[in-house]
Amino acid sequence: MSSTKPSVLNSKVQKSKSIKLYNFTNLTNLTNLTNLKNFKNLSPFTLYLLSTSPFMHCLTDYDTKILIAFNMSLQGDKKFSEFLMQNGFPELEALAEAIHSNIQALEWLAKNGYPEFAVLSNAIDDEPEAIEWLQKYHCDFLSRFAAACRKDPRAMKWFANNDLKLFIMMIANIQNILMYQSWDSSDIHKFRRS
Repeated sequence: MSSTKPSVLNSKVQKSKSIKLYNFTNLTNLTNLTNLKNFKNLSPFTLYLLSTSPFMHCLTDYDTKILIAFNMSLQGDKKFSEFLMQNGFPELEALAEAIHSNIQALEWLAKNGYPEFAVLSNAIDDEPEAIEWLQKYHCDFLSRFAAACRKDPRAMKWFANNDLKLFIMMIANIQNILMYQSWDSSDIHKFRRS
């Protein structure tokens, strides 16, 4: 677990759909990485290490009470956000913030050893490169989770058939978040003037 905690998670920043955060394909040597620098402060070597990590994190790795706290954090309950931060789970708080369109949280996930969670956030947003990345690196549960968040009927049925009630609650919360983000993006009163 990284000792660096994301201190920038409170700002809400709109996610740009044009940002391609992860395109870790054909990473056979460091020279291939020079064109894949998707984050300003990441070196090619860091990108290489992130993409070849032997251990991929998954939501199923966490205890039920931690996942409940994550679910409450997704709903915006700051007590649970603080709980995650103070008890060694900043990656889950960063994921919750990334799902809420916080680019800084997304970058924190990538820089601190959780690229699969950053990609998960993008896959939830239906970004083809992220969906492909999860499939390519055999993040099957995360791929299915993202699909269910996008209301894919087969993925939603899989969670129901396996009686994964906690994950079903998380998926419903994320679907609500995506719905509100969609409404906000089309609300003329919320457009910035610059």
